[in-house]
Amino acid sequence: MLTFEGVVYSQGAFSLAADLSVAAGKVTAVIGPSGAGKSTLLHGVAGFVPQTAGRLLWDGAAIGAKTPDRRPVSMLFQDNNLFPHLTVLQNVGLALTTGLRPSKDVTERVEDMLAQVGLSGLSTRKPAGLSGGQQSRVALVRALLQDRPVMLMDEPFSALGPALKDEMLDLSVSLAAGRTVIMVTHDPNDAVRIADEVVGVVDGKAWVPLETSAFMAQPPEPMKNYFGS
Repeated sequence: MLTFEGVVYSQGAFSLAADLSVAAGKVTAVIGPSGAGKSTLLHGVAGFVPQTAGRLLWDGAAIGAKTPDRRPVSMLFQDNNLFPHLTVLQNVGLALTTGLRPSKDVTERVEDMLAQVGLSGLSTRKPAGLSGGQQSRVALVRALLQDRPVMLMDEPFSALGPALKDEMLDLSVSLAAGRTVIMVTHDPNDAVRIADEVVGVVDGKAWVPLETSAFMAQPPEPMKNYFGS
């Protein structure tokens, strides 16, 4: 379980407060208006935004003071965060090694995962030689190969068309089965499609998760303007 005990994340003049728990092994969607603090929540969990109050715990152990590389977290970013000068193999291989000449074992593991997402034969290409959907798959493979129990998704498929976005959401959840997945989205349909629970974020506060159908039927009062109800 990922637990926020009076946690506050701060970026400049903006602060986000969270006092809640996210169930382990489930998919949790984070929904709210632009600027409410959704991405701040994820980046705080990953260690990229300063935690200025409270405690963040994973399975009862405090992780808020750890550097990003020491946290049990992998992350998919909006822009995929691929290195343009590296090949697909090198980009994905960074999940397993710091070297740019992956060993035979690393190469085999990368190639196997690429095959699972439909990217066989593309390991020598660079990101510019891939479509947007293919780049998203490369980023997903890299996050999965980090093999961490929490996977954060900051709208990584928002630039894709509806059908491809749905395909990528389904693929992500399938391959990440057993992990704790927390996904930021602006689209309630994404939450309905794959999320077990929803965290509403509005005006710098993250609300306690609700089961998805319950959240959609009766969102927290501060969220009603967002949904137009």
